[in-house]
Amino acid sequence: MPLHDARAAALLAWVNSTKVCTHPLDDLSQLQDCSIFIRIINKIHRSKEGESVLEQPLPERISFIRGFLERHCKHKSATENLVLAQKLLEGEELALAKVAVLLLYYTSMSCKSPEDWNEFDYKTQVELASILKFVLDNEESLDENLEMFLQRKAPLSSSSTSSSSSEEHSPLFSLPHKREVRFLELRKIASSSDANIPLPSAPSSPMGDVMQTPQFQLRRLKKQLAFERENRDELEMELAENRKLVTEKEAQITMMQQRIDRLALLNERQAADQLEPKEMEELREKNESLMVRLHNTLKQCQDLKTEKGQMDRKINQLSEENGDLSFKLREIASHMVQLQEALNELSEEHNAALAQSQEKQGQLEGELCAALQEKKYSEEKIEILQGKISLLEDQLAKLGDCSTQEKGEVVGDILKLEELKQEVSSLTTKGAELQATVLRLEEEKQLQEAALQSERSCFEEEKQQLSGLVASLQSSLSESHQARERLEQDLRAWEASEPQG
Repeated sequence: MPLHDARAAALLAWVNSTKVCTHPLDDLSQLQDCSIFIRIINKIHRSKEGESVLEQPLPERISFIRGFLERHCKHKSATENLVLAQKLLEGEELALAKVAVLLLYYTSMSCKSPEDWNEFDYKTQVELASILKFVLDNEESLDENLEMFLQRKAPLSSSSTSSSSSEEHSPLFSLPHKREVRFLELRKIASSSDANIPLPSAPSSPMGDVMQTPQFQLRRLKKQLAFERENRDELEMELAENRKLVTEKEAQITMMQQRIDRLALLNERQAADQLEPKEMEELREKNESLMVRLHNTLKQCQDLKTEKGQMDRKINQLSEENGDLSFKLREIASHMVQLQEALNELSEEHNAALAQSQEKQGQLEGELCAALQEKKYSEEKIEILQGKISLLEDQLAKLGDCSTQEKGEVVGDILKLEELKQEVSSLTTKGAELQATVLRLEEEKQLQEAALQSERSCFEEEKQQLSGLVASLQSSLSESHQARERLEQDLRAWEASEPQG
């Protein structure tokens, strides 16, 4: 089954946006030598470890790419089945698309902000957002579902890509009294994170919408925290190695001091035995050489102790910052979960209110239609009866000069005429009542529509305010990102100053 054209085009647009290829690509098959993937990894990972791999054969390049995906893309157990080396060797477009999807996911988690996606047109952003949302929703089963998602036009499951569209087409209002209480609760939740942050406007792009969801931000924070823990573990390993080196140097100093003591004792004994001047000179030179080595070793040991003290302070500082970052992560994650639950409850209440309103409106429209039909029928019947009355009145007027016998014959027509007038009067009264009913029903329908429109406007306004509250939580996430940058700077500074060899 061929790839979905729009998703393949969106992935190509993203690859071209990385600016790692000399000429823009127009087909996924142009990625089959895997060199562009390696350049993308070097760029987003801020590393040059893949430079040497570019000079190696294709199997080594594929091994490097798969190793990177296993280490950094959270799919360690699934990578072996998700990205098959043999398929990449054969240049299969589906396998190339899978690698592009995983790198897109890693890039969005690592260094992309919502504004960085504005360089893409709206259609491309929609496809990229659907890909990113699918990976978020199917992380544990990508090896089963990603292939079908990249090939099918329709989303693989309702949970994979329908969230953004359901948010766009979801009902926009709910019951007034519950909505006000719920909104106050949401504002209280967000304000506990940062009460002084202004409420910015809602995201204006599909990728921005996905990247500002609590699910995405929580996943990004977890990834950053895991990265910080790895950095701390590496620093602790380096510190342990330095401590071991200091211990070894101290042992060497002890051994050399013992040798010097033995040489000094031997020197005393030789002096007592009146050794020859030549032997004494050799012994003195050897002793001086050992003293020089001892002083150098002592100086080196002192330098190592100084560096060890600096490393201890660095580790303590990094541990404190990492603890602060972990606490803030748990706090923000808790806030986001509460916010998401409240939004879900608000949406459910709105759906129930919308269904009830639609049912009421349908009932009113049915009653109005029935009343209009009955009014029309009554009006037609009145017209017919009035025609009959006019005809009988004409006939009675013509018979006014007839004999008494003939007048007696038309008495029945006169009674028939009176009955028609009474029926017309009754129908006229009923018509007036129906007219009043129609006016009442039309007024109720207009009021219902006005209420629905008002509820929609209120719900839309509060949705924008809630988006602002989510954005205020985003500022807290930015603080965590700055903390991570400080840790990286400290790590680079320590690496530049660590002893060589």
